[in-house]
Amino acid sequence: MKKIVAFLFVLMALNQVHAQDSVVTPAVKKKKDWTSVLTRPKDHFMVQFGYNLWTEKTDTINTSGFPRSVNVYFLMDFPFKTDPRWSVAIGAGYANDWQTFKDTYIDITGSRGNRLAFYNVKDTNHFSKYRLSTSYLEAPLELRFSSTPERNMSSWKAALGVKIGWMVGAHTRGKDFVNKNGTTINDYVLKEKTSKYFNTTRLSVMGRIGWGIVSLYAAYQVNPFIKEGFGPDVRPLQFGVMISGL
Repeated sequence: MKKIVAFLFVLMALNQVHAQDSVVTPAVKKKKDWTSVLTRPKDHFMVQFGYNLWTEKTDTINTSGFPRSVNVYFLMDFPFKTDPRWSVAIGAGYANDWQTFKDTYIDITGSRGNRLAFYNVKDTNHFSKYRLSTSYLEAPLELRFSSTPERNMSSWKAALGVKIGWMVGAHTRGKDFVNKNGTTINDYVLKEKTSKYFNTTRLSVMGRIGWGIVSLYAAYQVNPFIKEGFGPDVRPLQFGVMISGL
């Protein structure tokens, strides 16, 4: 009996030793080295080419053609030290918008009344090419995400932000004066310039998503484009392609 007990005791001891030898030591997770991200240059350019759509416009506003926007910004990017996939960027830039019209005259100077009126001139002499141009100095602020910031040129990217702009110019430009039948009367150019009927400050929300240096973006003006009481409540919406290193 004593021999059996001793034998069982030895087996239990050997099993315990084997179990201890079988324990796998957990691997220590290596902390990611973000040095290359945190020390990279923070300055970069951002260029946007977009389609400029007027939302909330009335039926009397006859937009046509390809209204467009070209925006150029210089920004500084600041990655989060705890997780450099996230960063904040702030900067300044210049934005220019062109809205084109058909059979339209815009009383931008208020010569026919104290408001920004859009006249249908299809049945009279008019300019066959007509547009409204506005330009702004802007300051964008973005919250950004990059899936692999250490390889930023081959990474998924997304951003949300706001931008505030100050109008520095507004004018209409008419070209090729024709009669109601479309026959050319004169090929002269008429340019009228004033910003008195526009909100000279604009606030926009924006977002983008893309891969590498190319992204799709959209921006919507929150406040009215035209001063309240001086014209329709137009809210420009831009969307297009953006090129940026970050």
